[in-house]
Amino acid sequence: MKRLIVVFAALCVLAGCSQNSEMDRYINRLMDGMTLEQKIGQLNLHSASGFISAARVTEEDENVKLLKAGELGGLYGSGDVEYLRKIQEIALESGAGIPLITGMDVIHGCETVFPIPLALSTSWNMELIEKTARVAATEASAKGINWVFSPMVDICRDARWGRIAEGGGEDPFLGGEIAKAMVYGYQGRDAEYADDEVMTCVKHYALYGGAEAGRDYNSVFLSRQEALNGYLRPYQQAAYAGAGSYMSSFNEFEGIPATMNPYLMDELLRKDWGFDGFIVSDATAILEEVAHGIGDLQEVSARSLQAGLDMDMNSDGFVGTLKKSLAEGRVSEADIDRACRRILEAKYKLGLFEDPFRYLNPDRAATDVYTPENLAFAREVSHECQVLLKNDGVLPLKKGTRVAVVGPLAKDATSMAGMWATSSHNSECFTLFDGIAEVTPATYAEGSWLMKDKDLEEGIRFGMMRMFMPGFKAPAIHTVSQQQLIAEAVSNARRADVVIACVGEISTMNGEGASRTDISIPDAQQELLKALKATGKPVVMVLVTGRPLTLGWEEENMNAILNVWSQGSEGGRAVADVLFGDANPSAKLTTSFPRSVGQLPLYYNHKNTGRPHPDYEPYRKFTSCYMDELNGPLYPFGYGLSYTTYEYGPMELSATEMPLGGSVTASVTVSNTGSRDGDEVVQLYIHDIYASSTRPVQELKGFRKVHIAAGESVKVEFTLTAEELSFYNHELDWVCEPGEFEIMIGPNCRDIQTSILTVL
Repeated sequence: MKRLIVVFAALCVLAGCSQNSEMDRYINRLMDGMTLEQKIGQLNLHSASGFISAARVTEEDENVKLLKAGELGGLYGSGDVEYLRKIQEIALESGAGIPLITGMDVIHGCETVFPIPLALSTSWNMELIEKTARVAATEASAKGINWVFSPMVDICRDARWGRIAEGGGEDPFLGGEIAKAMVYGYQGRDAEYADDEVMTCVKHYALYGGAEAGRDYNSVFLSRQEALNGYLRPYQQAAYAGAGSYMSSFNEFEGIPATMNPYLMDELLRKDWGFDGFIVSDATAILEEVAHGIGDLQEVSARSLQAGLDMDMNSDGFVGTLKKSLAEGRVSEADIDRACRRILEAKYKLGLFEDPFRYLNPDRAATDVYTPENLAFAREVSHECQVLLKNDGVLPLKKGTRVAVVGPLAKDATSMAGMWATSSHNSECFTLFDGIAEVTPATYAEGSWLMKDKDLEEGIRFGMMRMFMPGFKAPAIHTVSQQQLIAEAVSNARRADVVIACVGEISTMNGEGASRTDISIPDAQQELLKALKATGKPVVMVLVTGRPLTLGWEEENMNAILNVWSQGSEGGRAVADVLFGDANPSAKLTTSFPRSVGQLPLYYNHKNTGRPHPDYEPYRKFTSCYMDELNGPLYPFGYGLSYTTYEYGPMELSATEMPLGGSVTASVTVSNTGSRDGDEVVQLYIHDIYASSTRPVQELKGFRKVHIAAGESVKVEFTLTAEELSFYNHELDWVCEPGEFEIMIGPNCRDIQTSILTVL
């Protein structure tokens, strides 16, 4: 026994925890009494019966059988308190009597649905974002969930990738701030978990958003230096904020799948960033390593464990092969113990050993979920997450205006909910038409098919149900001709004062497994827009989307474009609030909107070339540009209009020189020159003019969202130190190199003013 205690103490030190802590002593005693099979069982995670998150769907009796054998450490995909209580009771009566950790994909709200994460990022309001996670944690914990697979912090520069909808955009600095806010919202700001706080699972670690050609699950080709400078900061900031767990990603990095990548999981996340929680694979990611060509299931399971993975989601690789691998010397008992300890520590921190039913209170499930207060807050959030891309003066509309609401997205509640919304209230989300009709006289016409390709549309709408529900018969689509639908919409438009065209993507056109090569508005809907334009009536395009789209024709021909993304439970009402002026739009883009798909990947913080070409100048031979398109985006990063106007005064630096250990203040006075109060996002960028490695032409390093009353002015200040001017050099050291820096301030990355700061 004495020898075992010494071994466990040594393992505890290796895991980065104090061997004298109460938690360590408790887990030491617990592991002393566990069999090898029970330890391996803690590393096994299954989906709840019938929950679909991968090609493999777990049957009910399968989970019960594993539980009784002590071979299941966690369960995810259910928010049914009664079911989870029954499963927890079985866990406690079986094996070593260890409670389950219970997870769920809580991506943008639980039962109360908030705007999709990409939309939420356009608020640039960290306090607001943190509060959405706080509300989601309260609801999730009331439904028996203590572990959420969120936030998703992948940086994405390619709008073809469907999961761009699930993240915070293209910028690593802003992404890092969002990651911290989300972790704080879910877990709180101290080390203790309250009854209404849940453990985060940061995903997808790492670099998943860099998938080649924007094709989901594809390979990622980045240098470590570019990864550290351009992509990894959000994962790092989540670790610094105390995130409890991470989820490994599907992609490979440097020729090694992320789920068995020791550089990512051990060297970077644990050793460099100090993360001391556990890492779970994405669904069937271990099994998928076989398809990568790394080895059979036994080989990839062993390598994943040794690289630092602690829990296997849905592959049964650990529970099915590790005992054999241990006998053959492919893994050690220390490898298994280390992973088991991390899972047990998470359960200890969540208070599950003290009270396994802590998160299974049926009273809270009845009172704390989908409340009027949460719905009212969701509406407030949505006000700050709609980007006004164009307005020739038609907006805001006057109440009482006769409006023709048209388009296949106008009455689509589930597309207001958006991708990865697991709420049981998705069908109750307030539609765009219903929200508008509450405010002003409105007619409705579907207007067009979603797209002309019937087979593709059926696959998009019903593909998942066909895959997992044998015998599923899809409802008929295209039962009314496109010409008839357009004719009805045009007839309504002619009798109205203004047309509101609700077009874009349904929820299954973005998110996981929803990559597109053509990111324009689908062809059938384009026909509708052109027919509406021909009526001569003002047309306001309300764009529902989970990604940047190519909107060249729409920018030229629509009177206004309001990008509403997918806004969640109160989306229709919140959109109407903006359309009719009860809320003043303040959202700013966190992704560049391309002019054409051929520009992708497209991002503002690109590097220069030896033959640079200005973003908004036409083709010139022997420079880095396109013959048939401008380099610059249609709508740049940080862009968004308001119903008022702002004027930026001259930027001022408190000094033009700064020692490495010093600081400088950059300031600007912003005036509201319009007739309405508003909120403006003031943005600060830098450019390291000469460095030992090439640097981006711009990098966001600060932002302030400020409220400015009509006719008033606000002075906005940013403090610059060596930290804001540093980067990872070729040796992967975080350094600030002396020299000249451009300091830029403006309302977006394009419309900026510049001063020079010299670092001594």
